Amino acid sequence: MLTQAEADALIGMPKRFADRAPIDFPGPGEKVSFDIISTDMRVRFLTDVNRGRIRLTQCTYQERYRSVEILLRLDLDGPPHENPDGNILPCPHLHVYREGYGDRWGHRH
Repeated sequence: MLTQAEADALIGMPKRFADRAPIDFPGPGEKVSFDIISTDMRVRFLTDVNRGRIRLTQCTYQERYRSVEILLRLDLDGPPHENPDGNILPCPHLHVYREGYGDRWGHRH
């Protein structure tokens, strides 16, 4: 598990796509992952795009580190989310890594 300082540094790090090829957005019900790299070429990430099959406007974008640590996740037009404190958030909402909780806390802006 990452410390909050490590996660904040990773989230704030400038990044780019590792491959300069055109990006194909996934179709309904499909998921695609893109290799992302820090601009200093030292740290690798994955960005996932996951589309809903029935509700075509439903989509999730997430940024992962070490393949398993979700740093950020944006949920669009999905079901409500319950935070660990019991607070319910409708979509859209953004999950930001929180030490001890991972991506289980959502925020609505």
